[in-house]
Amino acid sequence: MSQKPLSRYATALGRDVHYMEWGSTTSPALVMWHGFARTGRDFEYSAEALADRWHIICPDTIGCGLSEWSPAPDKEYNVHHYAQLAASLLDALGIDRCKWVGTSMGGHVGMIAASGLLKGRITRMVLNDVGPDTPGSEMKRIADYMSKPPIFNKVKEAEHFMSTQYAAMGFMTDEQWLWRAETSVRRLPDGRWTLHYDPRITAELVNRPPDFNLWKEYEGIDCPVLVLRGANSKVLTEETARNMTLRGPKAKIEILPDCGHPPALNTPERVKLIQDFIAG
Repeated sequence: MSQKPLSRYATALGRDVHYMEWGSTTSPALVMWHGFARTGRDFEYSAEALADRWHIICPDTIGCGLSEWSPAPDKEYNVHHYAQLAASLLDALGIDRCKWVGTSMGGHVGMIAASGLLKGRITRMVLNDVGPDTPGSEMKRIADYMSKPPIFNKVKEAEHFMSTQYAAMGFMTDEQWLWRAETSVRRLPDGRWTLHYDPRITAELVNRPPDFNLWKEYEGIDCPVLVLRGANSKVLTEETARNMTLRGPKAKIEILPDCGHPPALNTPERVKLIQDFIAG
């Protein structure tokens, strides 16, 4: 069995969805869903490390990476629709039950799915620096810098942008920053580069009501939950993380030192936390 990934496509809710597939299809399934304006390629370090025991699916949400851009962005670019997309994708792939790792937005998708269409089918969930509520100031900050994707003359400029914009992720080598840039850009008609997502996805953050939260969905989760919190995170506050241990599935919390939002899942220590939990 090879631990090298395969690039795949499937139809979910009538949309062309790209995903990276790792491991053997006879192994237990693990879905890893990326953060806002990112792609499934973000999980490659952890997926490679876990592929000997798991059948891993790392999708690109519609509007991101190689998945289709929605012709109905106002209806489809939101986390509730992404949860429906996830259920449709699992059905298309014949996956009945799975574990779930969700970074940031991918955690929101997981919470909605685990309390709704995939209730009972998601059997363990890891939420990477995300909770049922997020300070509105952080939502605005993310929407502001994502609403106008930067343009680069060279990929090395994108690398510098990544290492600056995502410095809070924690330690990344120069090689890892370059890889992150290369898996995050698309070429424009004039030959320059920009980030690989549909700018219209940012409308969801702009239009969210100030009191947006997913506590109802979180409290409806019936599987064990592990929360990874960056020690310096402003997206997942200490108060929200503490409340997550008291409500609903009463999550277990692991604090990751020397990083903010979202922690990169690129070290043996962080991968081991995931492996030990989903294997339970």
